[in-house]
Amino acid sequence: MNVGIGLPISDPATLLTWARRAEDGPFTTLGLLDRLVYDNPEPLIALAVLAGATSRIRVQTEVLLAPLRDTALLAKQTATLDRMTGGRLVLGLGVGGREDDHRATGYDLRTRGRRLDEQLPLLRHLWSGGPYGDGVGPIGPAPARPAGPEVLFGGFKPVALERVARWGDGFLAAALPSWAGGLFDTVREQWREHGRAGAPRLVAQVNVALGPQQVVDEARDAMHAYYAFTGMPERMVADLLTTPKAVREALTAYADLGADEVMCYCHGVDPAQVDRLAELL
Repeated sequence: MNVGIGLPISDPATLLTWARRAEDGPFTTLGLLDRLVYDNPEPLIALAVLAGATSRIRVQTEVLLAPLRDTALLAKQTATLDRMTGGRLVLGLGVGGREDDHRATGYDLRTRGRRLDEQLPLLRHLWSGGPYGDGVGPIGPAPARPAGPEVLFGGFKPVALERVARWGDGFLAAALPSWAGGLFDTVREQWREHGRAGAPRLVAQVNVALGPQQVVDEARDAMHAYYAFTGMPERMVADLLTTPKAVREALTAYADLGADEVMCYCHGVDPAQVDRLAELL
């Protein structure tokens, strides 16, 4: 099972250090969250910079809020990043649940799922070299993979899980092992029902903070602020893993569930957490 690093969002200037340390370690992927009305870096731009500073490690959105973005431009941006990184882009997609993000772009929060379902066939069509339509030709460049970058879907509701089988390559589960197992089973079942060959790629995400108390406190504060919109950020903060033993146990549990990769998401800005996680592995 592979292990990746989820990057903190509160200090973009430190992310190059994180990326270079992760590249030198045992990690396979760098992940970055997406918000619009928040003090965080835009993920496609940030990951492009990090990809240019590395040569091996994959870059992944966790998850990119596609309904907030123009579909044709998103197709071009992601194809460009995928092509220029030699296929290292993993495009995690979701709908988002923050009303302010959607209000800022003029889209109705209530239609976000429908909009994503309309975007997906067009994205696949454009990545494959097809014309946009209505007298508009293809939108290049061609991505590194003929069908476009690897696509993972995040979410918890049945319609979100079904998108994996309909349009995706895999599933991104931001859930503890006790919940992730059921989600994985549902995704596998949907995959079979849709007649997909092989198996979906299953990626889990767990929040971690390793280091002195200052690092842990900083991570808790950052998580509390980020998830305040839910009305129950304390529940998210309570699940933060803060000891090597807890992280090892979670990784073992995900491996037992058949996860292909686990993203250890760090909310504290101390890049030495990369080294601590590397030692743990």
